[in-house]
Amino acid sequence: MNAAVIDPAFWRGRRVMLTGHTGFKGAWLGLLLHRLGAEVLGFSLPPPTTPSLFDLAGVGADLRTVTGDVRDAAALAAAVHDFAPEVLLHMAAQSVVLDSYADPLGTYSTNVMGTANLLEAVRRAGLTRPLALVNVTTDKVYHNQRWLWSYRENEALGGRDPYSNSKACSELVTQSFVASFFPPERWAEHGVAVASARAGNVIGGGDWTPHQLVPAIIAAAQAGQPVALRNPAGVRPWQHVLDCLHGYLGLAERLLREPHRAAGDWNFGPPSDEVVTVAQVAEGVARHWALSPAWTQAPGERPPEEPELRLDCSKAARQLGWRCRLATPQALDWVAQWHLRHQAGEGARRICLDQIDAFLAHLGLDVGVHVGAEVPR
Repeated sequence: MNAAVIDPAFWRGRRVMLTGHTGFKGAWLGLLLHRLGAEVLGFSLPPPTTPSLFDLAGVGADLRTVTGDVRDAAALAAAVHDFAPEVLLHMAAQSVVLDSYADPLGTYSTNVMGTANLLEAVRRAGLTRPLALVNVTTDKVYHNQRWLWSYRENEALGGRDPYSNSKACSELVTQSFVASFFPPERWAEHGVAVASARAGNVIGGGDWTPHQLVPAIIAAAQAGQPVALRNPAGVRPWQHVLDCLHGYLGLAERLLREPHRAAGDWNFGPPSDEVVTVAQVAEGVARHWALSPAWTQAPGERPPEEPELRLDCSKAARQLGWRCRLATPQALDWVAQWHLRHQAGEGARRICLDQIDAFLAHLGLDVGVHVGAEVPR
């Protein structure tokens, strides 16, 4: 049975623009879109980490890259105008909570004005074909009431830390542009369908982002040490990057097919009964290195963090047919296996493409000849 919410034929030859394509999620998405046969343009600053999945997996050979900052309105507008995308996935962001405390103004300028610049670029681009625009935000856009039940798309936006708040502001900017310039009821006039994607905590192989949980777990495990956790009891909706990206692509596809129904806000995350604690994530990954204990409590004071967050993803399940295909324990296994293979000397591109093929097979999709050998390693 086909469990996919995407149609490979839809993506073959489709003009897709990604912002933030040199980041962790962007690199995985570039590989996935190339696997589906899309024509991709990436707009981003250079890779934010060393090492980076973008470089190690040779993602740059699969797409066209424009090096630029989303805060540069003129450069962004030129890229949108010249490429004339049919799908635009906006992922460029300052995405680390701790970094937002160190540089709140940089976080706001990237996450808020970057979004405004992109929407204005689309408004002024004079596109002649319909466009699906997905603004990728976060599950942290909600005003966290610290209750036990899950947040739905119609809950109030908020965010206490600069990162979460800036992403909520990005959503408000998007809502204003939609209401003012791209209302769904006038889609036949402007041809732009816009949605926001609020994903839970995304994990996967090849993530070296500083101050993030899974990269810290992997680094500690490879050193044979337990990871020091700031908030081991924290509860989050963890999901594998390929599950998340499958949702983004399914949403973009639906935006072009049914713009009136698909416009709006969407949650993507695991079922509420599958969310686990930070400590359980550490234990699930570190067991592959036979570490015990897997973690210790980090000493000293730490910035405030929300103790619990759950998403209600029933809208995506009901209207898109989307759900996480990898349960949380399996997602943790895939992350650990990626890094074990890489630690043993295998190339990052080969490992990513093997997992992409396995995921597509899990969805019941066969997209043809493997492309893993196209880029020398």
